[in-house]
Amino acid sequence: MRTTLLAPLAAAAALAFATPALAQEAGDWTFSVGAHVVAPKSGNGSLAGGALDADVGNDWKPTVTAEYFFSPNLGLEILAALPFKHDIELNGVKAGSTKHLPPTVTLQYHFRNDSKVTPFVGAGVNYTRFFSTDTTGPIDGTDLDLSSSWGLAAHAGLDFAIADNKWIRVDARWMDIDTDVKVNGADVGTVNIDPMVYGAAFVWSF
Repeated sequence: MRTTLLAPLAAAAALAFATPALAQEAGDWTFSVGAHVVAPKSGNGSLAGGALDADVGNDWKPTVTAEYFFSPNLGLEILAALPFKHDIELNGVKAGSTKHLPPTVTLQYHFRNDSKVTPFVGAGVNYTRFFSTDTTGPIDGTDLDLSSSWGLAAHAGLDFAIADNKWIRVDARWMDIDTDVKVNGADVGTVNIDPMVYGAAFVWSF
């Protein structure tokens, strides 16, 4: 009985993954709407000559992308998002928070195949601007300034076709984000954020 029930399901799954998914052509665009978590690496550096250990917290926000295809395999993607907000701890105590915008441009290669699952990889450049920085706890009332950052970015993910021009995407990025820190105008060091960015999105093309 169990074999009888499983056989049609297995056949349907095999047929779905054997059906070629429609590929983009040169000149096509894809757009996506999703949500991503920015997760800075553990231990973000020491400030004030090693007296303060900095840690930056995680945050998630809605994201959007647009990608232009130069060929069926090669595209240029732009990532944008609502501002992410991160708590900042010094020696384990909350000392402030900041918001940032991380627009990222990535050149991507899509591995076209005969299934409905398309892997892709990419590399590019990230620009991060920090703003709305507040202080509390041990540095409450001081002027905390975080410099903008330019750095490399890497991207990888999978697109799961659900129609000829629609996909569900799961992906991960790495971004090189470093910011020089000033307190009341005095340089106190550099924070190395270097986050992984994880998420999922709905993608469509036209």
